[in-house]
Amino acid sequence: MASIARSFEELYGRKPEVFAEAPGRVNLIGEHIDYSEGFVLPFAIADRAYAAIAARPDGLVRIASHQRKEKIFSIDISDVKPGSKGDWEKYVLGVLWSLGITTGVDILVDGSVPSGAGLSSSAALECSVAVGLNALFSLEMSKQDLARATQKAENDYVGMPCGIMDQSVSLMGQAGSALLLDCRDLTTESIPFDVASAGLELLIIDTQAHHALVDGGYAERRAACESVASKLGIPSMRHLTLKVLEAHREKLTATEFIRARHAVTEIARVLEAVTALRASDFATLGQLINASHASLRDDYAVSCPELDVAVDASLAAGAMGSRMVGGGFGGSAIALIKASDVQKTKDAVLAAFEAKGYKKPRFFTSLPSAGASASLIN
Repeated sequence: MASIARSFEELYGRKPEVFAEAPGRVNLIGEHIDYSEGFVLPFAIADRAYAAIAARPDGLVRIASHQRKEKIFSIDISDVKPGSKGDWEKYVLGVLWSLGITTGVDILVDGSVPSGAGLSSSAALECSVAVGLNALFSLEMSKQDLARATQKAENDYVGMPCGIMDQSVSLMGQAGSALLLDCRDLTTESIPFDVASAGLELLIIDTQAHHALVDGGYAERRAACESVASKLGIPSMRHLTLKVLEAHREKLTATEFIRARHAVTEIARVLEAVTALRASDFATLGQLINASHASLRDDYAVSCPELDVAVDASLAAGAMGSRMVGGGFGGSAIALIKASDVQKTKDAVLAAFEAKGYKKPRFFTSLPSAGASASLIN
C-alpha cells in the first residue's frame, strides 16, 4: 500500500484518497459453465491487483500502471463509452462506465496476478477499481451488485462475453475456503478447502502459453450453449440433463451436442466435488478434476498442447488429479498432489516441456485467500 501510494503522489502530485485490492482466482472445478447458470467452485489466490484512486474536480480521467508510470492514459469522462480508445485501460474504463461515474479520477494500478495465465488478472483489476470507486463515491453497492457491474464492464465495454465467476470470487472469496457460487442468483456458500491437513498441495502450473480470450474462441462456445438452449426451449444448460440431451441429439449439430455435454456433466461434477470436499475425500475429488480436463479437452476443445502436456506429466508423476483452469487456449493447469511430491511433479513437468521444446513453465501454490477490500486514506 505504501509503495503504490508514494508512486501515486510522485505521478499525480497529490495523495490518493482510497486504496483497494482484489485477488485473482483458481477455479477448482466448474469451467465454462458460469454463463450457463451453473455452479462453480473457485477460490481467491494470494496474488492481487491494487488500485490507488483520487477524485478530480473536472471530467479528466487519468490512468497509469505502476510498471509503466511514465505513460499516463487520459480521456474525458464524457468519452468513456464502448468503442472508446484504450488498450488494457479499457478494463478500468469499463468499470467507470458500468458504475455510472460522471466525474474525473486519477487511478494508478499495480498487481502480481500473472497476465494471460488463466488466473483472472482482468477480473482482479476490474474488482480492485470497482471496490475503490464504491468506497470513494459512497455508492453503497453490494458485492453482488459489483460483480454484475464488473461483468458488464468486461462483456459490454471490453467485448469479452465472460460469465460472472471470476468477478464474484474476486469480490466474495474467503480465506481458507473455496466459494460454491450459484451463477444463476449469485448465492454463495463457503466450502472448507484444507488440503494441507491431508498432506496434499495444489500446484499451479503456468504453462506460459498465454491466452487471449477476446479473439472469438470463448464467444463461439458460449454461443453454442445458447443455441442449444434455444433449440430445446430451456433458459440455460442448468435446466438440461444428460438424458434429455441424448434424447434430442438429432435437433443439434454435432458440435452443439458435445459443447452441451460438457456443460451438463461439468455442472454435475461441481456438486459431486462439494460432496467429496465435505467428506475430505480427495481421491474422488482428483477423479472429478481429471474428468473435467478430459471434457474440456475433448468436448469443449479449449485445451492446448502445453496444457495437455502439463496435465499428463503431473498425472504420470503421481498427481491425484490435474486439469486446465480458466478460459483455456493457454494459461494454467492445477495438480492435486502429495506435498512430498512437489519437486518430483515440477521436475516431471519441466522435463516434459523441455522435450517438446516449449517455453519453461512457472509454478506456484496458493491457499484460499480473502476477497477484495478498500480503505479510505485520511
